[in-house]
Amino acid sequence: MSQDAITSLLKETRRFEPPAEFSRRARVGAQATYEALYRESIEQPDAFWRRETSDLVFRTPWTTISDWSLPHAKWFLGATLNVTESCLDRHLTTATKNKAAIIWEGEHGATRTLTYAQLHRETLLLADALKRLGIEKGDRVAIYMGMVPEVAVAMLACARLGAVHTVVFGGFAADALRDRIHDSQAKLVITQDGAYRRGQVVPLKATVDKALAQPEAKSATRVVVYQHLGKERCEVQMTEGRDVFWHDLLAGAAPACEPTVVDAEHPLFILYTSGSTGKPKGVLHTTAGYLVGAHVTTKYVFDLRDDDVYWCTADVGWVTGHSYIVYGPLSNGATCLMYEGAPNFPDWGRFWRLIEKHGVTILYTAPTAIRAFMRQGDEWPAKSDLSSLRLLGSVGEPINPEAWIWYHRTIGGGRCPIVDTWWQTETGSIMMTTLPGASFSKPGSTGLPMFGVVPEVVTKDGKPVAAGEGGLLVLKQAWPSMLRTVWGDDDRFRKQYFSDVEGCYFTGDGARRDEDGYFWVVGRIDDVLNVAGHRIGTAEIESALVSHPSVAEAAAVGRPDDLKGQALVVFVSLRPGVKAGPELQAKLAEHVAKEIGKFARPDAIRFADALPKTRSGKIMRRLLKDVAAGRELTGDTSTLEDLTVMAKLRQQEEE
Repeated sequence: MSQDAITSLLKETRRFEPPAEFSRRARVGAQATYEALYRESIEQPDAFWRRETSDLVFRTPWTTISDWSLPHAKWFLGATLNVTESCLDRHLTTATKNKAAIIWEGEHGATRTLTYAQLHRETLLLADALKRLGIEKGDRVAIYMGMVPEVAVAMLACARLGAVHTVVFGGFAADALRDRIHDSQAKLVITQDGAYRRGQVVPLKATVDKALAQPEAKSATRVVVYQHLGKERCEVQMTEGRDVFWHDLLAGAAPACEPTVVDAEHPLFILYTSGSTGKPKGVLHTTAGYLVGAHVTTKYVFDLRDDDVYWCTADVGWVTGHSYIVYGPLSNGATCLMYEGAPNFPDWGRFWRLIEKHGVTILYTAPTAIRAFMRQGDEWPAKSDLSSLRLLGSVGEPINPEAWIWYHRTIGGGRCPIVDTWWQTETGSIMMTTLPGASFSKPGSTGLPMFGVVPEVVTKDGKPVAAGEGGLLVLKQAWPSMLRTVWGDDDRFRKQYFSDVEGCYFTGDGARRDEDGYFWVVGRIDDVLNVAGHRIGTAEIESALVSHPSVAEAAAVGRPDDLKGQALVVFVSLRPGVKAGPELQAKLAEHVAKEIGKFARPDAIRFADALPKTRSGKIMRRLLKDVAAGRELTGDTSTLEDLTVMAKLRQQEEE
């Protein structure tokens, strides 16, 4: 990245100190305390991790803290455990037993609460039932469900047996589900009749039937169906000898299933991430290291207290849901809100009413959602009492400084620290952030490394760059929750993550580190454009555009250009009441030139009612590149939430 491009991000100089009252009560209340803990985690890892995991349940303690034979890592060697004992059993001997583990609300307002005792009972019933179906240690089980408490029960029941779950997001189509069943060779699928999404029924069981009708999915010989909607709203076809209803299966089960004790490196789950080639990668996480990473980061990053009501808005089908709805919060005895529906159903005030109704104290959501809420204006959150909130979080992609400020001011009332977190499916847990009671925040910066994490910004040949200069973001040593391989394809694992920079895990992101040691992730390295010799990160272009009062969201991509190499094309969604047209295009182009430099002036600005996003809320810039270049869509589109968005963009292109 050019120095001109880097300078644009260095203009962000605002700092937000933790409120004194927050720091006074925080787990880590001072920067010096964070720094001492961080040094210990790097220099004395055995002592650090033994203390920080003393509240987890290990049947056998580890004898060796770690072994990294590049690129493969092992952690907590010699230890044995079952994660459900840390997430469930250990709470039954304390007051947490009768505390709410999951508070669930459906899209139409129905609510349910499961205490830790009830969640434990439901998990053991299902585990015993799955054992009776022949599920054993090491077997793979596909889970294709919506956001209901039973999806967590299904995950925990698999873990109870030592089975390896692979959760497939409930918005995936039949072919995507088939591919994941085939790649993992799952023996069984756990699903539900249907789910609600914006008032419509999503027929999950019918999708499973389509997937299993294909020969590639023949490994799955049994299907368990949870009846969420009931036959009046979502009738399902049951295949005799293959399919069984959840309630019928549990009728013959007992809530007494002893945990299968496994080795620290025993596989816990496979989670598939979509690749640009269309073939998903099965990221493999193992038991002890993943649990430790999720547990410790949840405790410190969210500064958990016994009376918190914690809401992570992600779907359990993504890694954020795994780590920060299920394993991290439950291992800490937290109360989690789980919401089934869309953020804007029946209107844009739904999230804020949920916070008021349930007394949510911690909100963890995505920049895409924050920008969408910004676009609707301040009046929606103003209708609800958000005073219960004490901490806000951001996850999924870099957050624009203007979106950060809106989140802080409008949702947090200026009193709530924001933890902007950087991590990946592959890292398993949060890798960088600012601990909310210890460190000041900078809007747009992902902050400082978490315990045991050694990031660096380097050149292609692995040399560290100076403060303020851009480069490749790498991780220089192993950490507990890192992926162990790509399921069934270790060569891909080596090539994808360890072939670009010798001796390091390459994150795929471009970044810089400022004079305070704070990291700024500027986006995927694929999203760094080379325009007439200037290397420009898409994140900074988008931040400049979103800082304009007319713009709600923006996505920047490159298209081939004979003269410049790449031409800069931006897609822009406007705030309500703003009129699109040539005059505004000129103003926005000038605004970018002023904010970053004339070299960054867009070659084309296209207005769009909405931008194409995955069901987890990330903008699919890869598809926008295809539109900008005038070519057919390439790669995997199964994660696209709304296909009509692309159709409209195509139509605009033709016009």
